[in-house]
Amino acid sequence: MGEPQAPGAPRRGARKLDHLRLALAPASSGAGWEDVHLVHDSLPEAALDQVDLRTRLLGLELPRPIIVNAMTGGVAEAAVINRALGRLAADLGLAVAVGSQRAALEDPALARTYAAVREENRDGVVLANLGAGASPAEARQAIAMIGANALQLHLNAPQELQMAEGDRDFRGRLEAVAAVVASGVPVLVKECGFGMSAETARRLHAVGVRAVDVGGRGGTNFARIERQRSADEAGADPGLLDWGIPTAASLLEVVGAGLPGLEVVASGGVRWGSEAARALALGACAVGVAGPVWRALHRDGQEGARRYLLGLLNDLGTTALLTGATTLARLWAAPVVLTGQVLAWAEQRGIRRP
Repeated sequence: MGEPQAPGAPRRGARKLDHLRLALAPASSGAGWEDVHLVHDSLPEAALDQVDLRTRLLGLELPRPIIVNAMTGGVAEAAVINRALGRLAADLGLAVAVGSQRAALEDPALARTYAAVREENRDGVVLANLGAGASPAEARQAIAMIGANALQLHLNAPQELQMAEGDRDFRGRLEAVAAVVASGVPVLVKECGFGMSAETARRLHAVGVRAVDVGGRGGTNFARIERQRSADEAGADPGLLDWGIPTAASLLEVVGAGLPGLEVVASGGVRWGSEAARALALGACAVGVAGPVWRALHRDGQEGARRYLLGLLNDLGTTALLTGATTLARLWAAPVVLTGQVLAWAEQRGIRRP
């Protein structure tokens, strides 16, 4: 996922294959969902088929509040994966994002590995993806490459710093994001597994960003993956390998900042429908999942990934109904009880739910 390529560094394609292989390991817990409790409604007075959690993101209608989040592209094997993800998204009415398109900007022959998503999902919501240092021209090129509806600009400083060939200089990223936003490209700024703070959200909001994905700690850990790639995990500082804000706490940070018009996506360690429901109840407008989809796809093929996603959607609807909520607006208003580390985080940071 890192954008720059240092001289003499390993081929980008080899790195992408390493990421896919190492991401097959089950993610550790730590997203904080065990500390977020939804209050049971014994009299929901509704039927499961009445639950309708359709949502909006950047002016786009999402029939279901789930995004199959960025995974891959830029290597031949990725075309097969992205084609399967595109079919799944089209079949289930889900938004879908591709991995960083930097490789295809440098080698246009690789564009097909990303465009496979749109070829299989002609009418759905597709998100392009570049690092936050991209120029407006690159942003427009990435969107045109796959016929995307919007662009994810990803932030991943901890991963870059653990990557032997990664970036070490992050100056100018906010200015670059502002330039892309000002150019009229619809932008979702996405963290990549390390969480987003209220302070970061305020800085992004101040330059015109109106959608963020908190990408919290608890899902795929790219800092640890980069250490595994370098075969140096044993000597790594555990405080850096487990760096970041747990997803539930990050969601409280950003939603609790109360920034006008800011839409918030929750990703990072969402495995089950009940966890997706908790993320939505904390104020997310949509939930991103990637690692569990990739593992199901790799293990059991497209049908296995489909079963996983159908189960997640069914359990999400079931959880919403058990709170008495049949719409996203009602789920946002559902009572939530915080305990443990998430409660301690919220108290020490002075966060209150809006």
